[in-house]
Amino acid sequence: MAENEPMVEVFIYETRQFLEQLEQVALASEDSGSFQPEDVNEVFRAMHTIKGSAAMMLYDEISHLAHAVEDIFFYIRELHPEKIDVSAVTDIVLTAVDFMNGEMDKLDSGAQPDASSEELQKSTQEFLRNFKLENGHDPDVDLRKAKKTSPKAVEAAEPAEPAKQQYFIQAVKPEEVKTESGSNHVYKAVLHFDPEGGMVEVRAFGVINRLEDQAGELHYLPEKIIEDETAADTILKEGFKLWFTTGLGVEEVRKLLDETMCLTGLELTELSSTAECEYWPTPKQKAVQVVEESSPIVPVKPEAKPRPAPIKQAGHDGHESQMISVRVDKLDRLMELVGEMVIAESMVTQNPDIRGMELSNFDKAARQLHKINGELQDRVMALRMVPLEATFKKMNRIVRDMTKKLGKQAKLVLVGADTEVDKNVTEHIGDPLMHIIRNSIDHGIEMPDVRVDAGKPEQGTVVLSAQNAGGEVVIRIEDDGGGMNRDRIMKKAREKGILTKPEEEYTDQEVYSFIFAPGFSTKEQVTEFSGRGVGMDVVVSNIKALGGTITVDSNPGKGSVTIIRIPLTLAIVEGMCIKVGGSGYTIPISSIRRSFRPEEGDIFLDVSGQEMFMEAGSPCPIVRLHRLYDIGTAKEQLTEGILLVTEADDHYLGIFADELVGVQQIVVKPVPGYIQAMTKMTGITGCTILGDGSISLIIDPGKLMGLLVE
Repeated sequence: MAENEPMVEVFIYETRQFLEQLEQVALASEDSGSFQPEDVNEVFRAMHTIKGSAAMMLYDEISHLAHAVEDIFFYIRELHPEKIDVSAVTDIVLTAVDFMNGEMDKLDSGAQPDASSEELQKSTQEFLRNFKLENGHDPDVDLRKAKKTSPKAVEAAEPAEPAKQQYFIQAVKPEEVKTESGSNHVYKAVLHFDPEGGMVEVRAFGVINRLEDQAGELHYLPEKIIEDETAADTILKEGFKLWFTTGLGVEEVRKLLDETMCLTGLELTELSSTAECEYWPTPKQKAVQVVEESSPIVPVKPEAKPRPAPIKQAGHDGHESQMISVRVDKLDRLMELVGEMVIAESMVTQNPDIRGMELSNFDKAARQLHKINGELQDRVMALRMVPLEATFKKMNRIVRDMTKKLGKQAKLVLVGADTEVDKNVTEHIGDPLMHIIRNSIDHGIEMPDVRVDAGKPEQGTVVLSAQNAGGEVVIRIEDDGGGMNRDRIMKKAREKGILTKPEEEYTDQEVYSFIFAPGFSTKEQVTEFSGRGVGMDVVVSNIKALGGTITVDSNPGKGSVTIIRIPLTLAIVEGMCIKVGGSGYTIPISSIRRSFRPEEGDIFLDVSGQEMFMEAGSPCPIVRLHRLYDIGTAKEQLTEGILLVTEADDHYLGIFADELVGVQQIVVKPVPGYIQAMTKMTGITGCTILGDGSISLIIDPGKLMGLLVE
């Protein structure tokens, strides 16, 4: 994301929050078949806020579109129409959300939102006109009049003319505005805002901007609305206080201030002179900061003014805000530093120079350092952990859009959406989930008449679930559709030339896994949703980038299930260090079930000559690392070494090593290119730096298991 001005970043953040909220409310209302009063109010309030904020930032296309959608919900809220096409209204809301999200993406990248929303505005206004006709109302009724008589309404319905001003916010008014008689009034005003409306600082600036067109002198507290991080809390707690002179009467001023968005209270007092003002600094510096038309829109910082007395700020009496937004790149850097600290701790406590020495004070200090480092690591990881709820809920839109376009009926059921994962996981898991769910709807869920003939309900079900299992999160996508056609997949695999052994030797799960091959698709015709053979390939790439695995299975006629396993954290894990000859390797503790020294009778050979042992009543294969990696100095006899029983994808695997070195925290890093060039990388997922400064390769039991399957 490009670096933006503070006001723009606040606008992007707040608008994205509202847009996500709007999408979920619209989808939930369509699913229930009606707009509940609280839903109407929520959509109206969100659109109203976006409209005002966008207008203040001079993003007129966004503002006008939000205004047009707001009119529909104002009509629904105030006039309570009998006929409401919930699906059509939802279409309008989602189309507007898509447009605004596109403009937010441009702002995120440092560009300016330049798309036209004129066509969307026209279609929305035409829908409202027809909507009113269907409900027996005059389509030409001016909503402005209706809103003036409504205690809930605040603003006019008709789009305003595009703003032609060349500035964003004036610092002060250069000349006093007086009435025809030349007299001025002095006022004090205290404005209280609705906390749910958000963007309190922006609204405060809006009040300033509106008043400076009518006021002579104007002063306000807090004075540094943007720079002071506690300003929003102060305004919410004590109100936004203003002192100003103007030629307008009391009712005119009250009417002017009443137009402020999300206003919950207004205290207006006329004073006899400026001497009665608690805050009236002098002399006043008069300046206007003008932003050129071609320049980015930036907030103008008010001039510093001396205060007669300190003002009590929020946050010093136990009521400070409990939430704070932090850039992800700052968390990433903090995580990197914690990782380096873990490595540095290992280098100090496991330094070969002090090995074998009796250093009681050093050992005590080292234990304390390890404790502090462990707690710091846990805290940093907790900061990065976020629930999957937001990512899961976005899939509702995928199901809704596809079922409408394909003429199918399906619902999405979310289970375990509160499961927390690393922030990086949520950023990379969205695309894989989208492709898998689209695949379930397009290929899995049948048409309603086909489902009825098969004895199923017309509406299909896709279940998206998540749960923690040890050191990983398991995500399942399960549908009750027609399942996968083994023969069709095998035929396509034969045509693509990706078979590596006789067809009869492939298990069903191996055949179903062909759908993840690049360019693989069983669709005969390319459609909007499938047929190009790229979607599922993207799924595998993204999951592997997260260090995860993906498997798929199917029951013909009953449905399919896709299982994704991803590590909860991607940076620091507990690892078991092992020795194989003169080389060191590390295996994640979360993958190890147990370790033991086998006896002669524990080992046997299968028909193919593979060494096996029994674990939990099932035969399990053994991998000799010294043979896999061509290490000549390692132990050959299984009874002289250690067998580590690892678990991957619900299967057990025995890994043979010379000895166990010990458990330590490891920082997972990519394998350097020069090591990749000189080392066999089979079954390797990364590397770490040990206490003596040497590099240890990290073994992935899942990859070794896949090697045996192949």
